[in-house]
Amino acid sequence: MSRLLIFGLGYTAGRIADRLAGDGWHVVGTTRDGRDATIRFDETDAVAVEIAAATHILSSVPPVDEVDPVLVRYGSLLMRSRATLGYLSSTGVYGDAAGAWVDETAPIGGGRRGARAVADADWLTIGARTFRLPGIYGPGRSPLDRVRQGKAHRIAQPGQVFSRAHVDDIVSGVIAGFDAPAGAYNIADDVPASQNDVVAFAAMLLGMPAPPFVTLEELTAMGRGFYAENRRVANGKAKRVLGWTPAWPDYRAGLRALSAMTSPMPDSTAPATASVDQ
Repeated sequence: MSRLLIFGLGYTAGRIADRLAGDGWHVVGTTRDGRDATIRFDETDAVAVEIAAATHILSSVPPVDEVDPVLVRYGSLLMRSRATLGYLSSTGVYGDAAGAWVDETAPIGGGRRGARAVADADWLTIGARTFRLPGIYGPGRSPLDRVRQGKAHRIAQPGQVFSRAHVDDIVSGVIAGFDAPAGAYNIADDVPASQNDVVAFAAMLLGMPAPPFVTLEELTAMGRGFYAENRRVANGKAKRVLGWTPAWPDYRAGLRALSAMTSPMPDSTAPATASVDQ
């Protein structure tokens, strides 16, 4: 039986776990508090047993205090493991490209995601597949939810574009990557777009007015940092090597599918777009 150990059962990793458990995999996850029958991250002996038994290991844990906590605590065990290794990274490792296309050959580490870039490189060094993810949206966490909650906005920033991906396209890309050569893979849709266009389209689908414009100065420091970078993420390698194609190739297809679903409202404290890129 295939056995998957996931470090950090967040939104995306949880959907990967559900998909593979439904396919008959044995799936074990870690969390900081051991909730929902997971193993607590700092239960070293229990985690070591799972590392030794796993056929596949995936980390979705971001850097903490500028270091990767998974590699700090379990790196030596992971390097000795025979399991297929995967890491959910971020397209933020590319930094600002002034709106140009970036692929996996582009340099990393020049942007605001310095610690993430170091972690990405470290996982590659130990033979992992690093899945570089853009803005993530999906059921319960999308511009539709943010517009409904009155939390969406637009920014007057001509030429600003972002890449994004439906969470279930990420799930299928990561699973396809388990059987692929080690290396970096961008998992993004085909059509980078302005955030203004995305939220306006979400409002149209809901029959609501487009959200108001706000200035950069009205955003948090994190929000201003997000808009300070501008790039288009190429997904050709994932298509070519993984045999993967996004089921929702652009935000219009993805949001139309979500608007047709009946999904619970997200927790009011959760980000409407759960993104490693942001």
